[in-house]
Amino acid sequence: MYLRWMVRKDPSGVDFGIWDSLQSQQLSCPLDVHSGNVARKLKLLKRKANDAKALMELDNSLRKMDPVDPVKYDFALFGIGVNEKL
Repeated sequence: MYLRWMVRKDPSGVDFGIWDSLQSQQLSCPLDVHSGNVARKLKLLKRKANDAKALMELDNSLRKMDPVDPVKYDFALFGIGVNEKL
């Protein structure tokens, strides 16, 4: 999450974007219980375990939607999962 804040350039001010040594397309979406459950319900993730292989699968799915900034979906996946709205 820290890398997201420091690397992504976000005009709304959520992410600082002050590190230029990494690009947003190099980041991975944090995978936890909440984001994993929502990703499975949205068919972005088939693997049942929240492990490194699942993270790679989720990254590939998100990169298909936005190859330049795949982690922009992080807040949506996490927020929906925490609030159990799906």
